[in-house]
Amino acid sequence: MSLSPQPVVSRPRRLTVPYLRWWICGLLFLGSTVNYIDRGTIAILAPHLGKLFNWSESDYGWIVFAFQISYAIMMPVSGGIIDWLGTRAGYALAMAWWSVAAASHAAARGVLSFGVARFLLGTGEAGNFPASIKAVAEWFPRKERALATGFFNSGTNIGAVIAYPLVGWLLATFGWQAAFIGTGGLGLLAVILWLALFRSPRAHAWISGSELALIEAREPNPPEEAESKISWLEVFSYRQAWGFTLGKFLTDPVWWFYLYWLPKYLTQARGMSMAAMELMGSVPFVAAMFGSIAGGWLSGALIARGWSLNRARKTAMGVAAFCMPAAIIAVYSRNSWVAVSLISLATSAHQGWSANLFTLSSDIFPKRFVGSVVGVGGAAGAAGGAIFAAVAGNTLQVFHTYVPLFIIAGVLHPLALAVVHLMIPRIEPLEA
Repeated sequence: MSLSPQPVVSRPRRLTVPYLRWWICGLLFLGSTVNYIDRGTIAILAPHLGKLFNWSESDYGWIVFAFQISYAIMMPVSGGIIDWLGTRAGYALAMAWWSVAAASHAAARGVLSFGVARFLLGTGEAGNFPASIKAVAEWFPRKERALATGFFNSGTNIGAVIAYPLVGWLLATFGWQAAFIGTGGLGLLAVILWLALFRSPRAHAWISGSELALIEAREPNPPEEAESKISWLEVFSYRQAWGFTLGKFLTDPVWWFYLYWLPKYLTQARGMSMAAMELMGSVPFVAAMFGSIAGGWLSGALIARGWSLNRARKTAMGVAAFCMPAAIIAVYSRNSWVAVSLISLATSAHQGWSANLFTLSSDIFPKRFVGSVVGVGGAAGAAGGAIFAAVAGNTLQVFHTYVPLFIIAGVLHPLALAVVHLMIPRIEPLEA
């Protein structure tokens, strides 16, 4: 008996997106952009709000301190939560929280209520970097992680750049309350995109087999390792974690200083109008965007040329660290454009430093540790920022000069480089 041939059933080809990992990095870039728009809104409004509510320099310092201390408390907590919930759910929760908190500033009327709003904002925003670094560890091979970190971290600079004209326009057109509500609303839109598009590599329907193989090739920690979790308290048993944490403690305050006090410095010490400040104040953050990407690219390029992980990362960090004293020259310059250019070199160098420092967590630790390690390090950085905020507010209140603050900002990175090298003599992966 002859059998008739079976009809060939054509199956639709599965949709794949080339270089999907970089689209995922784009989502992280968007999240960081919105994060810094929300974070920086109060700094741009500070000259206006200070007059409206009669804030002293120390009042503003304590409002900034409220954000920093909340951020410090929640960083290790949020890192642990993200390791527990997973990157997708953990980041969505953090983003939704900080967006609502950003909008809540519109209801504030004094130092205390602004401080409460800032505290709530810091609680949510603390989840941004632990989630982003964890996502990079999940989606990128080790040789690309610094560049990916530099790329998404450049969103912090784009956020600061966008915030200047956006907040200025909202203030002039609708009032200061609308500035907080409008910028807070952006985060809720970002949450929708994140939930719609983000999955882990193995769970993502759009990833190609070749890209998944690239991501997982020669990784020391297999995907199933993610089932095991680590308490964030265990992080302190590792010398390498102390190196990362101290590096963050010493250098993050410099970035906070530029973010929160640059608008006031330009209007007070340089005598700029709000319009001029909105123009010139964004320049250092445009420069920082390029510095973030360049810092990540440099160490990756050195690794590609055969340099060891240790030598490549520390070289890139060293170049960045020794550009930071440009800030000291800036504060003594009589020409505002020269000063802004030198500050721009410093902000650019800081972000190049930060891209490589952040990447140390995924260079050294197994993936299941990354959220917790970044959380602890971020807490230390925020604690350093809280100390700097109190020092800055009281220094300006008593001495009426920015010179000591710019000097401190210029020397902390070289000091941190020495500390990182002392605590982490060799950057290499730990055994799980």
